[in-house]
Amino acid sequence: MYTSTFIFAKKQFDDEFHRLDQRIAEAARAMPGYLGEESWEDATRGLFANVYYWKTLEALDALIRHPAHLQAKAAQSRWLDGYRVEIAQVLQQYGHGVSAPALL
Repeated sequence: MYTSTFIFAKKQFDDEFHRLDQRIAEAARAMPGYLGEESWEDATRGLFANVYYWKTLEALDALIRHPAHLQAKAAQSRWLDGYRVEIAQVLQQYGHGVSAPALL
């Protein structure tokens, strides 16, 4: 399993941002290899994170190449005060009482 974590600081979100964000989320959920997602906020540092889980790197790459994603990337400076993306391979999951979005 792989993760793509989008970590960002907000500026002001408008209707166009929300429509585009929804299109990207819908596209991701419809792609073969999509396993789930989670969102996090670090209020102390003013950061937000969206984590997408993927069965393969090819599935992740399909979202990266999706037209809505490319459009958002080109316009990101309108809505974001900085961002980074982390791609990782999940080698193991374990825990108690918190369900995982996907199993290895």
